[in-house]
Amino acid sequence: MIGVFDSGLGGLTVLSALAERFPEQSFVYLGDHAHVPYGDKPSEDIIDLTRAGVEALFRRGCKLVLLGCNTATAVAARRLQTTWLPGTPWATAGHNVVGIVAPTVEAATQTPWAVTTPQYPQKFLTDRIAVFGTTRTIASNVYAEEIRKRCPKVTVVQQVCAELAGAIERDVPEAGLERLVVAGIEGAMAQADGEPPHRAILGCTHFPLVEHLFRRHLPAATRILSQPEIVADSLEDYLSRHPHYLSGSHAAGADAARAAAPKLVLLTTGDIVEASARARVFAKTTLDFEHLDA
Repeated sequence: MIGVFDSGLGGLTVLSALAERFPEQSFVYLGDHAHVPYGDKPSEDIIDLTRAGVEALFRRGCKLVLLGCNTATAVAARRLQTTWLPGTPWATAGHNVVGIVAPTVEAATQTPWAVTTPQYPQKFLTDRIAVFGTTRTIASNVYAEEIRKRCPKVTVVQQVCAELAGAIERDVPEAGLERLVVAGIEGAMAQADGEPPHRAILGCTHFPLVEHLFRRHLPAATRILSQPEIVADSLEDYLSRHPHYLSGSHAAGADAARAAAPKLVLLTTGDIVEASARARVFAKTTLDFEHLDA
């Protein structure tokens, strides 16, 4: 199985894209609703909580875990990948953890993540890229840093949309959401002296639910980079090179038949009734969560 970890519910937009792209794959989603939001927590706390979530998914049988949360990825992914995981038995057993920042930066710069120095023609690119995100994601500066490594002449405008994710989760009427989207776009345009972005990164996994509002108020020429499809594309490429993470890849006989039936498990560290109710905003249908310790 493949795990998807998020501090809350936004990662459900990524999960939905992955389930559609890989209909024969089993997924386990874990939302750390007992500790949400992550944005007001110290970095060490976010790292500890993310590590605990990843380990919980490993114990549930997931050999690959995707951090479907921009804050968790921005703050914790590199530490987990380079410092924590290599020294654990999980690494010896072939487990791995990946994030959603890398594929987003790859899409924005048209440069592989492994390439960290400017290459032709990207090193001459002078586009404007706007990054819309939550306070903590923008404060991490990860998108600006990683984009500029690959495209040093690009102008990166970062715009905090502090209230938008919460408003989406509360199912605020569209008029209210549109006002917040417009305020974010106007803030980004003001930073760029009124010039529109060539590309816009929706750097929060809640924001795909209001992508149509960004589309309505950004120029038609602005390319919107929305993470669910970007992450699905990236994971498809990753799994083509690491097929052992696919469901049933090592099964045989009756085990293979059981493994062939895809499963979707939704876990929460919080209240299952509340998590299931709030998830309807993302799925427009009933999603039944189980408690992590159940």
